[in-house]
Amino acid sequence: MATAAERTAMRRAITLAARGLGVTSPNPVVGCVILDAAGEQAGEGFHQRAGGPHAEIHALRAAGERARGGTALVTLEPCNHTGRTGPCAQALVEAGVRRVVYAVSDPNPQATGGADTLRAAGVQVEQGLLADEAEAGNTAWLTSVRLGRPYVLWKYAATLDGRIAAADATSRWITSPEARADVHRLRAEADAVVVGSGTARTDDPQLGVRGVEGAVQPLRVVVDTGATAVRPGARVLDGSAPTLIAVADDAEAGRLPEDAVLRLPRAATGPGLDIGALLAALHTRGVRSVLLEGGPTLAGAFVAAGAVDTVVGYLAPVLLGAGPAALADAGISTISQALRLDVTETVRIGPDLRITAVPVPARKGN
Repeated sequence: MATAAERTAMRRAITLAARGLGVTSPNPVVGCVILDAAGEQAGEGFHQRAGGPHAEIHALRAAGERARGGTALVTLEPCNHTGRTGPCAQALVEAGVRRVVYAVSDPNPQATGGADTLRAAGVQVEQGLLADEAEAGNTAWLTSVRLGRPYVLWKYAATLDGRIAAADATSRWITSPEARADVHRLRAEADAVVVGSGTARTDDPQLGVRGVEGAVQPLRVVVDTGATAVRPGARVLDGSAPTLIAVADDAEAGRLPEDAVLRLPRAATGPGLDIGALLAALHTRGVRSVLLEGGPTLAGAFVAAGAVDTVVGYLAPVLLGAGPAALADAGISTISQALRLDVTETVRIGPDLRITAVPVPARKGN
């Protein structure tokens, strides 16, 4: 059983892990705290960037000799493979750590087995401490490994009656400056930001992160099936961040930069691209998390494909009564087919309300 000091240390490790959001991909975010033999904190660390030392290594360096006979609290099972860095399980053994407590098992087949290595070396190992909290903080990476595609967070901003623009198509600004700043935080935590041709044509978005210190600019992706929405000189082609324009494999895209064009098959039904093929192509490029900011048509295609893992809606205390809704056709024709969501968080952001929800798993037999 975990002690009170170990629970406190694991909570600290979870907090530390969050500092790596947006900068460790395609690796997970991980935090680690080392307690010495007397149960006092001796060192801490987190995975700061892909290719750099893992959380355990930072924590062991900070702890020094005090790690010997101590306990390591880690948010993810210590890795057991040599990539750009060495195996953390072996580093813990060599440091003389007596006990390792980790929150979540590593589902990556290339890295798993760290717990077995530790046990074989005589280290006491426990798993599952604050597992739900640790999993929530690493949900993007864990989803990508388990499903073999990037985690997708769909973000939209709407009025209280669900409109994303007025009847005359004006939409700036429905939500407050505070809400828009919060969206930049979401961008900073994502590997890629995805919009559709309607958004590209209407707004000419730049899609970069602003106002977030130390942010790594995400890959900008425009789903432009017919290669007609993104024109030379578009802000998304400004060179400030990498960009992909996803077009149909039979589209004429000669006016676009060749290295920015991603050709994909068309969807089996409907006018757009195959969403599964898009996500597979992004996953191959190391994208583990996607922020979907596209308009209602693209959002509907993602929902229809079962490819939305989290929904974040910013609702402004505004009524329009007419104008486009946040979600277009998602292949749902009757109430029994509705995608039910579990609200996990509601937060006031300035005058607006941010609602976070995740799909409710379908019951067997339904």
